[in-house]
Amino acid sequence: MNIRILIVTFLLIIISLSSYAQLLVNEEPIVLITNTGNIDGTLRVPLSKKPIPVTIIIAGSGPTDRDGNQPTMRNNSLKMLSEALFYNNIASLTFDKRGIAGSKQSYQNESDLRFEHYIEDVKQWIDLLKADKRFSDIIVLGHSEGSLIGMVAAQSNSSVSKYISVAGVGEPAANILKEQLEKQLAGQPQATQDIIFSYIDKLEKGETIENVPPSLNSLFRPSVQPYMISWFKYDPKKEISKLKIPILIIQGTTDLQVSVNQAELLYEAAPSSEKIVIENMNHILKDCVDTSMQTQISTTYNNIHTPINKELIEAITNFIKKQRK
Repeated sequence: MNIRILIVTFLLIIISLSSYAQLLVNEEPIVLITNTGNIDGTLRVPLSKKPIPVTIIIAGSGPTDRDGNQPTMRNNSLKMLSEALFYNNIASLTFDKRGIAGSKQSYQNESDLRFEHYIEDVKQWIDLLKADKRFSDIIVLGHSEGSLIGMVAAQSNSSVSKYISVAGVGEPAANILKEQLEKQLAGQPQATQDIIFSYIDKLEKGETIENVPPSLNSLFRPSVQPYMISWFKYDPKKEISKLKIPILIIQGTTDLQVSVNQAELLYEAAPSSEKIVIENMNHILKDCVDTSMQTQISTTYNNIHTPINKELIEAITNFIKKQRK
């Protein structure tokens, strides 16, 4: 075989292998050491000869892990988002919040947990990534409850260049909880709603509730009350208005947990931000025209094969890569 043909063939093989390697998502374990225990995360970093942006992805409420899953629900939504950023030459960090999955040992007692713990954890992640020379910029992205965590953590932090809220609420958590419970309590005696709402009002004032009825213990048990008090005191509209960096607000129209109106509230508080409403995207970032929760659970919430919305990926990628004026 001609030596020139051999060289060309060899180069084509090298290029092919390089491209193939890039298609394989490079995952690195990463650990944040805190005073109460380790918090486990995953870094996905594309091959690059120069520093690239890295996005911290903060999961929402409940026992949601770094991939967007819960013990009885697997959809891989946040893992899919992280991988999509990887394919667009953007690094990302996903992590298990303290007390969840790989970070289960980072706190022992529910009564000790405060909303501020989540905020401080993100701040420490920012400091850890800042020291990594592979990264040019740090972007904070919060999903659902993670939106509020992220916007507070990003305030007055020169290491954060941009902030993204996905399915974030624009009202204090107490208001949202009342709205959700009102739907669930439809048909129940008015006295039941009055009692529950009075408990929420009390927690919002920073007061604890004694002698909670057993039937309401799952929501108002004494060990969770300190966390709820610490959470209720934050107003997302006030917090997002404190940010002095580019902001992107994203909301889906078939989200059954957070309405488009919540995105409007955030946008009103931060009018210089970008707001994108995505048709037929639900709370876990997947396409679903149906607004029946039962259908959404079977087709998206508990389905690892349904991909996340393409417009979401494009919007986030464009925002991150856009040069500041």
